[in-house]
Amino acid sequence: MQLADRIAPLQANVFADMDRAKAQARAAGQCIIDLSLGSSDLPTPPHVLSAIAASLQDPDTHGYALFNSTQPFRQAAAEWCQRKFGITADPETEVLALIGSQEGTAHLPLAVLNPGDFALLQDPGYPSHAGGVYLAGGQIYPMPTQADTGFLPVFEDIPPAVLAQAKMMVLSYPHNPTTACASLDFLKSAVAFCQAHGLVLVHDFPYVDLTFDGQTAPSVLQADPDKTVSVEFFTLSKSYNMGGFRVGYAVGNPTLIKALRQIKANVDFNQYRGILRGAIAALNGPQDCVQQTVERFRQRRDAAVAALARIGWDVPTPTATMYIWAKLPAPWATDSIGFSTQLVAATGIAVAPGIGFGKSGEGYVRLALVHDPEVLDQAIPKIGNFLAK
Repeated sequence: MQLADRIAPLQANVFADMDRAKAQARAAGQCIIDLSLGSSDLPTPPHVLSAIAASLQDPDTHGYALFNSTQPFRQAAAEWCQRKFGITADPETEVLALIGSQEGTAHLPLAVLNPGDFALLQDPGYPSHAGGVYLAGGQIYPMPTQADTGFLPVFEDIPPAVLAQAKMMVLSYPHNPTTACASLDFLKSAVAFCQAHGLVLVHDFPYVDLTFDGQTAPSVLQADPDKTVSVEFFTLSKSYNMGGFRVGYAVGNPTLIKALRQIKANVDFNQYRGILRGAIAALNGPQDCVQQTVERFRQRRDAAVAALARIGWDVPTPTATMYIWAKLPAPWATDSIGFSTQLVAATGIAVAPGIGFGKSGEGYVRLALVHDPEVLDQAIPKIGNFLAK
């Protein structure tokens, strides 16, 4: 059987390799403490669950959910953006419900790219951004996103020949995996660059609320209030711990929203309307649950940074996200997957190898703060013992 060429770039997957390594370690008797996946362990707020539960008894929610049935959710999303950022968005033409923001970032390239067109992606960056480009037949130009530039890409370094074939740029701040934040001035420079070169600007924004120590995360639509080139993707997975419910939305340029809606119409309907009712309760309801989530992750961040310092591994203190981006010590500085697979085999502690996020991620590992401090205080000394050996 011969499969399509477009899936060839998707064959190599470091995270699938790590999943096998975890399974092998578990089979060998290790108790796994998984710091490799950014899936929140915190519960969905009770008022959100109540809204979903009440929907189960309503037969009006049991059928297909087409675009018009998502109007109350789109309205709630538009109102949330207005409260949060002062952004005005038309729920009919500038907001689209998604089955998680990853669905949007993976499908949008199908609407923007012709085969051979370039997409400008951060390196390191979130892996599904590349997957969507490959499925659309596009080419990827990796924009180095490294410590010496504050984990911000340098647009002037993009070759003119690449720009001539480029159709879109994808950014994401606060950034996974590096935890970096971007200023509104940087986002304005990105908008101006994309306007000058005829590029669509995509901003993936899952960590909008997960900021610490007074840090705030600006919206790209604050930099592009007329939505001339921009579309932004939001999710309820992180702020409201709703990852398993798969609910997100896009806000932005109406031409891009319409095009993404056309792709969706040929690929899927929307999620169960009860989930959308839960999402409305999350966006419109009390927001103290968000601050409680942020505080839990801040406590975990502080515990992990302190524990790593005690084993002699000094890392920068993140001001956002639910991760630590740790530069590997010698002799592992060029073998993040070797470090990660051997660590889980020897200790049961699983981390994500930096190379899985792109070539520029080599030499780092990402630790997801998905356990409370007492578990981190148990796991990190085991990493220290591994390094000592």
